[in-house]
Amino acid sequence: MTDSTDQRLLALLRADAREPVAVLARKLDLARSTVQERIDRLEKQGVIAGYTIREGSDHIGRQILAHVMISVNPKMAASVTSDLKKMPEVRSLAAISGAFDLMAEVAAETTARIDSVLDVIGSLKGVEKTMSSIILSVKFER
Repeated sequence: MTDSTDQRLLALLRADAREPVAVLARKLDLARSTVQERIDRLEKQGVIAGYTIREGSDHIGRQILAHVMISVNPKMAASVTSDLKKMPEVRSLAAISGAFDLMAEVAAETTARIDSVLDVIGSLKGVEKTMSSIILSVKFER
């Protein structure tokens, strides 16, 4: 269970996960040791599962992004997920409700590469159909 201080701490970490604990403590008006204990507890509870990078807009601007809706044979879902996880262009994969079973976010530097990746996804054993949408712009991201 998180309280309002934990929520503020999580917001600061979302903005910059590399922020030193001493700086976080000053921003939260808490002792450094208290902030470190909170971070440790949040990690232990699984609230914080890890730390990652956010790519800069210059790099992202050079990439083409696509959402790929994927319908799979239910008996092959684990295999399809495993195959997609091996593809570096697939940034994320979510199970969804509706006409499709999965939604992948795919990133590549050219439309030709996106096309190749889509061909590979479509040919995976267990994939029944796909539908893709190129992302024209990201309005905001948290």
